Amino acid sequence: MELGSEEGLGISSEDYDSLIATTDVELLKRAWRNEKASPEILQFQTSLVQRSREQIQLMEDTVEEFPKNCTDPLTVSLYQMDLDRMLFVLRSYLRTRLQKIEKYFIHISKSDLWNRLSDQEQKFAKKCTDYMEKHLQRSVLSHLPYGYQSILRQSISSEEDDMVPEPRLDTFVFCKSKGSVGAFQLDDSGDEIVDLVADDLYVLRYKSIKSLVESGQIDLV
Repeated sequence: MELGSEEGLGISSEDYDSLIATTDVELLKRAWRNEKASPEILQFQTSLVQRSREQIQLMEDTVEEFPKNCTDPLTVSLYQMDLDRMLFVLRSYLRTRLQKIEKYFIHISKSDLWNRLSDQEQKFAKKCTDYMEKHLQRSVLSHLPYGYQSILRQSISSEEDDMVPEPRLDTFVFCKSKGSVGAFQLDDSGDEIVDLVADDLYVLRYKSIKSLVESGQIDLV
């Protein structure tokens, strides 16, 4: 369904831009960009993914009906392009999350990040853990001396799980504030403060703006 012109809808330019930005297509693109740029896995967008799948199915059914209705080839091509773009974004979003799970599945399963996964992703993470433990136990750990047979720690004397890879939260990321946040403290000491202005582009450490990303106040680009 076309949104039409701003004049036809009877809304201002600012309201029109806001309306466009909150469509499922734009929300999916935003979730995809944030996921690709974030060093850690973010909250799975359950409702948005479900709505996107339903919309994709509707678009596929519509495209299949076009030949029967002798629809203009240009119209068919435009619909197909929209369908392909939405499929690409959705698949890339899901694939990016799976890649993070494959890389950090032990860390994710042992932290609060576990609750960010969908049910299917949790099943996938459990399988990754089981397969990795069995493989390492058979091929390596069973041949090592006592005290060195853990997949979590280098030795029995280690005080923490120093063999578990974790995402680097101190990575610098490009980000853009969706609204005027104002003065924001980047460190615990209060020595680093930045004035986050709407639509301005910043390069900051992810861990400093992590809470803003999670709350939706800032987008990664």
